[in-house]
Amino acid sequence: MTRRVLVLAHTGREESLKAAWEACAQLHDSGITPVMQESELADMERFFGHLTQPVEILHDHVRLPDVELVMVLGGDGTILRAAELVREVDVPLLGVNLGHVGFLAESERADLAQTVEWIARRDYTVEERMTIDVQVWVRGQKIWHTWALNEAAIEKGNRERMLELVTEVDERPLSAFGCDGVVLATPTGSTAYAFSAGGPVVWPEVEALLIVPISAHALFAKPLVVSPRSRLAVEVLTRTGAEGVLWCDGRRSVDLPPGARVEVTKSPTPVRLARTHQTPFSARLVRKFELPIHGWRGPVPQSDAIHTGPIPVVRTPSPMPPLQVSSKDQPEDESDPANAK
Repeated sequence: MTRRVLVLAHTGREESLKAAWEACAQLHDSGITPVMQESELADMERFFGHLTQPVEILHDHVRLPDVELVMVLGGDGTILRAAELVREVDVPLLGVNLGHVGFLAESERADLAQTVEWIARRDYTVEERMTIDVQVWVRGQKIWHTWALNEAAIEKGNRERMLELVTEVDERPLSAFGCDGVVLATPTGSTAYAFSAGGPVVWPEVEALLIVPISAHALFAKPLVVSPRSRLAVEVLTRTGAEGVLWCDGRRSVDLPPGARVEVTKSPTPVRLARTHQTPFSARLVRKFELPIHGWRGPVPQSDAIHTGPIPVVRTPSPMPPLQVSSKDQPEDESDPANAK
């Protein structure tokens, strides 16, 4: 059976085109048929010339469900674009970071050949990342319905006016305040826009929803972590007439007039990410953010691994009993009038 891997690249960058060229050649040498979108293949051949190895065209030669894996060459933005393409067909994504932080990517540019070797050996696991379902209502009518892997971000429509919002959890109002916006995020998105807005970092295996205000003018406008079974909502208040805009993963947007309502729930359809390393998320945080860890000693060894002699027991001697003095042996108290001479 022919194995196929779809190669997606940020074709606006020379480095990405070069990485795609190398990936296609290495996949072919490993017995795997590379697949590309027609426009991206044309961009690559326009830059490097015609490929010597055969490349199948997505939708022309092969359907997306027939692809084993999607190899994404770029930053987190490219991976989010790839997630839009494959979310409905249950094909995992494996990112090779060519950007800056690249939190969703599994490997770096220098590991490209090794990554292809792992793919050829099927030496990877697949994990599911929670997504959110996003609906927008205006005057009782649903005007927009989409999803997001990272976040749904409600922002003010112009710089001059602060956005007046009220947040809601499980159909109960929570707090109203003026702000630059609110981020409704997944655990995956906790290291993206929500992190920049001061939200907490949530481990990917934790199922939760985040509410993170952006530059809010209020005493109680702190980041919140709520149950994944909750229904979140944000309403744009009408008292100032300010308009907002909703961005999902920074890729899809819709205007929010005064009175608009945004509802967010956990989506039943996740995004699948391929992992070639069993690296703890804490180690990923340290590497991506270059966190200082100098001086770390590590966990205390288990007691059964420590070989020592018996612990000496030091016994404290019992205190001496108080000396009993008879009344006739007690000295007379000269200050007592009865003993005055």
